[in-house]
Amino acid sequence: MNYQVKPVYGKIKNGRMEVSVPGSKSITARALLIAALANGESTLYGAQFSDDCRTFLNCLKDLGICASVDKTTVKITGCGGKLTKKSAKINVGSAGTAARFLPAFLAFQNGEYTLDCSEQMKRRPIAPLVSALESVGAKFTFLEKENSYPFIICGTATPTTGVEVDVTESSQFLSALIISSVCAGSPFTVTPRGAHGLEYVKMTVKMAAEFGVKVDENCGKYTVNGAYSAREYRIEPDVSAACYFYAMNKILGTEISVKGVTSHSLQGDGKFLELLRSFDGGVVDMGGFSDQTLTLAAIAPYFNNPTEIRGVSHIRGQECDRITAITHNLNAMGVRCEEFSDGVKIYPSQPEPAVIKTFGDHRVAMSFALTGLRAQGIVIENAEVCCKTFKNYFDLLDEVCGKLIR
Repeated sequence: MNYQVKPVYGKIKNGRMEVSVPGSKSITARALLIAALANGESTLYGAQFSDDCRTFLNCLKDLGICASVDKTTVKITGCGGKLTKKSAKINVGSAGTAARFLPAFLAFQNGEYTLDCSEQMKRRPIAPLVSALESVGAKFTFLEKENSYPFIICGTATPTTGVEVDVTESSQFLSALIISSVCAGSPFTVTPRGAHGLEYVKMTVKMAAEFGVKVDENCGKYTVNGAYSAREYRIEPDVSAACYFYAMNKILGTEISVKGVTSHSLQGDGKFLELLRSFDGGVVDMGGFSDQTLTLAAIAPYFNNPTEIRGVSHIRGQECDRITAITHNLNAMGVRCEEFSDGVKIYPSQPEPAVIKTFGDHRVAMSFALTGLRAQGIVIENAEVCCKTFKNYFDLLDEVCGKLIR
């Protein structure tokens, strides 16, 4: 479906309200896997169940993990780190977190597993993770293209005691190894190589500790020791989702708040909220909160000074080449911009009517809807791609805009 954005700038009568967003996708995915690895039954409250996290949970069920869902509450009976199912077929769809986390889990299992995915996921990078898991002792058979989905993975009952992994393309490779290396049954060291923001790794380490596993970081090396214990766990609201509404405040002068979002969040995108407080253009390295690159780019035309985003070369390998998606859509709106290998520079301008090409990427769709709040004739094509992480985003956006102008 196409979505016609409703311009509300200059029409606002009621700018103060509170909205609710789904639970954090990043925390939900980690909590699902950690609970699956734990001893006993965990209860997760406030879980997100857009497409990605539902896919993740379905994969765990296909691997023999017992789980039940009641709205946003999930009960999971963990396997204690060892699957009883020695063979299975799973499909990670387009869920990037599942695509990185589950192979790491299966590398430590004494079995053979077939992993399939969407066409989009076949193009996303996993070679550094494959290399690391092979050094652990896992074996891969690639069914189409080398170092890409789909593949068969044979895990190992005798893993090594440590591994190096290149995180240049994604810190999820490091998080995946930290979470699942408890299955080794003895202290395991993970050494990252390359440069990447590690905010989401900090989240992983803290969550591991909350479930009873100690992760020591020393001189850039992570040593994982212990076993997960089942517990009750409350998942934070998704700060990535909340950022769209705080970005609205920046360009509309509104005072929209998101229920449950605090300054003590585990999520790295909290840095974007700090940036918004005083930002009016300038140079910013977004490597540590790169999911908000599109959000900032979408509102950058309304700042008084040019905005130069750097340090995000890795987002070219996400759901789409997000840097190219930014420049394509800004050009379509008549906004002057310059593309770099690791970012983009955007000049102040009033966007013109345009159809936004989403490239099958949920964040492209959600971000550029913000641009249309201050511009006429902005249409988001294939807006349903937001279902990947925020199923009712456009319904909520309509509701908020309706309240703003009443």
